[in-house]
Amino acid sequence: MNIKSLLLGSAAALIAVSGARAADAVVVAEPEPAEYVKICDVYGAGYFYIPGTETCLRIGGYVRYDIGAGDVGSLDGVNHVPDSMGGGDHSTWYKNARFTLKTWTGQETELGTLKTYTETRFNFGNKPGDYSKGAADWQAVNKSLSLRFAWIQLGGLRVGKDDTAFDTFIGYAGNVIQDTLVPYGGQESNVVQYYFDGGNGLTGLVSLEEGAGTGTIDSYVPHVVGGLKYKGDWGAITGVVAYDSNYEEVAGKVRLDVNVSKEFSLFVMGGYGSDNNLNDPTNAVNAKGRGFYKQWGGNWAIWGGGTYKFNDKTAFNAQVSYDDWKNLGIAANVAYTVVPGFTVTAEVDYLNAGKFGDSDFNNWTKATKKSSLGGILRFQRSF
Repeated sequence: MNIKSLLLGSAAALIAVSGARAADAVVVAEPEPAEYVKICDVYGAGYFYIPGTETCLRIGGYVRYDIGAGDVGSLDGVNHVPDSMGGGDHSTWYKNARFTLKTWTGQETELGTLKTYTETRFNFGNKPGDYSKGAADWQAVNKSLSLRFAWIQLGGLRVGKDDTAFDTFIGYAGNVIQDTLVPYGGQESNVVQYYFDGGNGLTGLVSLEEGAGTGTIDSYVPHVVGGLKYKGDWGAITGVVAYDSNYEEVAGKVRLDVNVSKEFSLFVMGGYGSDNNLNDPTNAVNAKGRGFYKQWGGNWAIWGGGTYKFNDKTAFNAQVSYDDWKNLGIAANVAYTVVPGFTVTAEVDYLNAGKFGDSDFNNWTKATKKSSLGGILRFQRSF
C-alpha cells in the first residue's frame, strides 16, 4: 500500500465519523403537547374545565367597603342594632372592609349534576372593645374570618353548611342592606336537604338543620324546615314552615312576589310563630320570646317592599317591616352601577323599637334607643 492510498483512506474514515456526529447533534426531542384551559359553558359564564378532569370550576367573589353613620345598622349581617351591649352612642363612623372568595364546581354524573359551593369572608372594621376588661371604646380591628357557605349537592340532595332554608327558599327579604331591622329568621346552619322539582313552576324542599349559636340543637332531634314554591312569569308565591326541636315551637312564612313590569317589582311576606315555650331564663334571646326561626317580636310580623329600575344602571329599593311587638323598620336605598361589576349604594335606615326597647326585660335592653336613624354608603366590586 503506498502512502497516497493510506492518506485517502484515513480522510474517508474521518469524514464518515464527522458526518455521524453531525447527524447526532441535530436530533431534537419533540416538545410536550401544551394543555390549554378549556371554557365550560354548561353551568353559565365564568366556568372552565380543571385540566385533566371533567369538573368545571368557577372562581369569584367581591371586595366591599361600608361606611355607616348614626344608630341603625351593624354592617355585619346579624339581627340586631348597635349599642345593644350597653356601649351607648358612638359619635364616629361605622366602617367595615370585606373580601369574599367564592368557588363553584359542577360535573355531570350518572346520578345527576354534582355541585359544590363555598364562600369565605374576611372582615376588618369597627367593633366595641372587651367590656369585661373595661374597654368599651370603639375600635377598628381585624374581625371575623368565617366559612359562610360550604356545601355539596348531587341531584336534589345537598349537605354541608348553608343558610337555613327558612330564609334561602323563600328569598330572604328585600333588596336593602339592612333587611333585618325586624328579623325574619336564623341564618347559618349545617344542613341535610332535598330539593325536588314538580314541573310547571312547582318546586319544594325538606331540610334537616342543626341551627347555630343559642339555636343549636341540644338533642339528636334536628330542626326541620319544609317549603313549597310556585313560580311563573308574573312572579311567585312561596311558603315555608319550620319546627324548632329545642323548644318544640313552629314558625312559618308566606311570601308573594309580583312583577308589575320589567322595571317594577313588589313583594310582601308575612310570618307567624308560636312562642309558648320560649321563656328559658338562662337564654337571654329566648327569654324574650325568640327562637332560631321566629326571631321577630311576638307571634306575627310582616315585611313588604319593592324595586324600581330607572335604567340599566340605577335602581331604587325599599322595605318596610313591622311585628307584634310594634317594632317598625324602614330602609330605602339607591344602587348605582358605575361600571359593570362596581356598584355604589346609598341607604337610609330607621328603626322604632317597640316592646323590645322597653326596660322591663333586663339591663341588656336599657341602652336600646326607642327611635334610631342611620345610613350606609357601600362600595362593592364583584367579580
